[in-house]
Amino acid sequence: MDKVFKQISSVMLRAGQPDDALPCGTILYEGLRVVAEQHGFIPDFPSAEFGADMLTELLTDPTVYSVVAEAEDGRVIGSNCLWEGGTIAGIGPTTVDPGAQNRSVGRRLMEHILQRAHENRYAGVRLVQAAHNSCSLALYTKLGFDVRESLVDLRGQPLGLKIPGRTVRPATEADLAACNHLCYRIHGHDRAGELKGSVGRGTAMLVECDGRVSGYATEIGFFGHAVGENNEDLKALIGAAPASAEFGFYLPMRNADLFRWCLNHGLRVTQTATLMSLGLYNEPTGVFLPSALY
Repeated sequence: MDKVFKQISSVMLRAGQPDDALPCGTILYEGLRVVAEQHGFIPDFPSAEFGADMLTELLTDPTVYSVVAEAEDGRVIGSNCLWEGGTIAGIGPTTVDPGAQNRSVGRRLMEHILQRAHENRYAGVRLVQAAHNSCSLALYTKLGFDVRESLVDLRGQPLGLKIPGRTVRPATEADLAACNHLCYRIHGHDRAGELKGSVGRGTAMLVECDGRVSGYATEIGFFGHAVGENNEDLKALIGAAPASAEFGFYLPMRNADLFRWCLNHGLRVTQTATLMSLGLYNEPTGVFLPSALY
């Protein structure tokens, strides 16, 4: 495959389509697997089928803009996504076929997505980058992104814990205003579209303290985010997270108290990542868990 892709002289970018799910999902799996295994880490995704299922959802989601890179012969060699619908847009997953890496395909995909974000006047864009991938770190920095947080990837079994003074329950549409207000207080913007979608899917949870909403999570997982007034709120949300095929999430490692609490309750570190931003970024005034996108 490498010998074939060395012949690449031009790349065409086009909008993603549902039929791209299988080739893009396979590249998602293989591309991340190769880089992870080069550094001694486990792959981000368990199989190409898992990647295809994920891309099927993204390519049919009206709030996600996708772009696909094709070689001259029409073969798909990469893709990228822009998660739209809020003040801040999220980027990813950005993937390139292993045989086409280091040939500026990733740069072309990123520049296209950033142009889309500029045209739609997003105040800022963010992404989460695997810390062991020095090539993507260098690329994103050259494109103007700043490092904001060092993250740790935590995985393990659901904890099934309750935190004194905190009540966790499913979030409903009646809670949207309070949750959005809390997110705005902490980040300077809300994530209303993501939150409403998670309420509709039944994954959103909130935590109450003294009768008020003091934290919420769209889900405790790599594609969910959470905010709280303090660490007791996040502990309550993490402790109440339901069983899943793979219980894992990102945590800012400078939040040493919560990081230590997670480790003491059996969660393990699998790798580290970096939260990067371009454009608007406010230093959080509370505690949070980012999604795999921001």
